Amino acid sequence: MGRRRKGRAINGVFLLDKPLGESSNRVLQWVRAIYGASKAGHTGALDPLASGMLPICLGEATKFSQFLLDADKTYEVTATLGVRTDTSDAAGEVVEEKAVTVSEDEIRRACLAYVGKTQQVPSMFSALKHEGKPLYWYARQGITIERPARDIEIFSLSVDAIRGHEVDMTVHCSKGTYIRSLVDDIGQDLGCGAYVSRLHRTQVANYPADKMLPFDALQALADEHQDERFAYIDPLLLPMDLPLYALPASTVKASDIQSLQNGQAVTASIATDAGQQVKVYDEDARLLGVCEADATGLLHPKRLVVYQ
Repeated sequence: MGRRRKGRAINGVFLLDKPLGESSNRVLQWVRAIYGASKAGHTGALDPLASGMLPICLGEATKFSQFLLDADKTYEVTATLGVRTDTSDAAGEVVEEKAVTVSEDEIRRACLAYVGKTQQVPSMFSALKHEGKPLYWYARQGITIERPARDIEIFSLSVDAIRGHEVDMTVHCSKGTYIRSLVDDIGQDLGCGAYVSRLHRTQVANYPADKMLPFDALQALADEHQDERFAYIDPLLLPMDLPLYALPASTVKASDIQSLQNGQAVTASIATDAGQQVKVYDEDARLLGVCEADATGLLHPKRLVVYQ
């Protein structure tokens, strides 16, 4: 038998406002510890030099974190022109410096040219895997791996301010978009180079930004109430079905729940297409999990919630 995890069976999503200078895994462990959760996972890492919205899934919500990896995201970014680094951000080594001779109109045109569907070559300092290791592992060994271009979409991009060599932008983009690569590409188009000097994620999917909380505020609330902290911090969690916001919903009859939990297909209460993923609830609107529809309208269980 597998060893039982220690911790509470607490389920939900905490919206962390990640601070600068900390890794996503480190702050994940902070949040897990303060909630005493048995399981935790984040939904797409932010670099230590990036701040902002990092949804952290606790308990059974970790089963659905993949759905947020596929979500669109919004960033506030500052690009510094005239310098190119090997990581395309402030953490890297300077590899090139050039004079900035372009006008503000040229800067705006270069930035806005990326709005729409395009292809992007991921940075060597990304977390994409090659033969089981992230690309940044190879980059730190001085090894360059051939990376195929990937389809991405910039839904919107606004140039909010130009202050000398610094350009502030707001970028709403699809999954898989690397802001560092975007800024590096813009710098190359302008002929002067550019790197990311500030990056803040303001939005993931439709998660409510006003529910985002810095860890210091969470820690202060827990310290204030100590042994009674769960009564005060648990209400900060968002429902664990929030990552499933884009999926259609179906209700499972009480008489079919046991069959579903035994791995058997059940009838959908809505029209479905073959291969469609559907979130399923019981008649009391309690999430049961995610199923996949077949051509006959049956739902086959894929990821089910285990309530304790």
